Amino acid sequence: MDSKNKIVIFQDKKIRRIWCDEEWYFSIVDIVAVLTDQDEFQKARKYWNKLSQRLKEEGVELVTNCHRLKLAAADGKYYATDCANTRSLFRIIQSIPSRKAEPFKQWLAQVGYERIEEIENPELGQDRIKEYYELKGYPKEWIDKRLRGIAIRQELTSEWKNRDINSEKEFAILTNEISKTTFGKTVGEYKEFKKLQKKNQNLRDHMTDWELILTMFGDKATTDITKETNSQGFCECKNSAKEGGQAANEARKSVEKRLGKSVISEKNFLPEQKKKKEKLK
Repeated sequence: MDSKNKIVIFQDKKIRRIWCDEEWYFSIVDIVAVLTDQDEFQKARKYWNKLSQRLKEEGVELVTNCHRLKLAAADGKYYATDCANTRSLFRIIQSIPSRKAEPFKQWLAQVGYERIEEIENPELGQDRIKEYYELKGYPKEWIDKRLRGIAIRQELTSEWKNRDINSEKEFAILTNEISKTTFGKTVGEYKEFKKLQKKNQNLRDHMTDWELILTMFGDKATTDITKETNSQGFCECKNSAKEGGQAANEARKSVEKRLGKSVISEKNFLPEQKKKKEKLK
């Protein structure tokens, strides 16, 4: 997702948000689910329906100010969803008895403000990502490659969006096309190969230097091929993704021939400090 429509995390729970009218709007149902410790979406939505009705009866104006904005659902499609800005959410949170209310308010204020800071100074966004990896113990050289890879990936996804690629499912298929052609594995197969068991684990966070470089190569090649051929729509973009992956595959095979070994590694890239901690568990 781009910076205008993305997911943020509060205590391992996903919360959807979208940038609209120069501020963040958050999915109310997602927030209700967090505050009520509810894992089932339908139950969280029912809770919000009852709460919103009660607030309306009490004459609370903020409910009428909630927006119906399109957010991605679990099936990858976009649906109109009740959303509210930070100001309105503080009032909603007050109406939900929860031990998480205060820490959630602090978190909400922080993530809302960070986006405004990043618009005024885009380098702050990268600084925060860099700090995140440093705290996890990744070395500087790896972080530099990962940040560059993020920038190249964002350029590619922006190009796809400009060419009528909209659903998460389409993004996933195109990404798998590049990965399969480059490495001979889809993203899911690669995660299994590296024994990544959690669904929310990012494959690229566990790649070695060569794997990251080749992934960047495939993304960048796909971006430029897509532009040069003026690919439009899913089918044409898929062909460009395959060509980009093929270019990366040829580079991989050339390197492997000279090294005398495969650069595709079963190793789950982890900083040394993190490895030591895991051995102690």
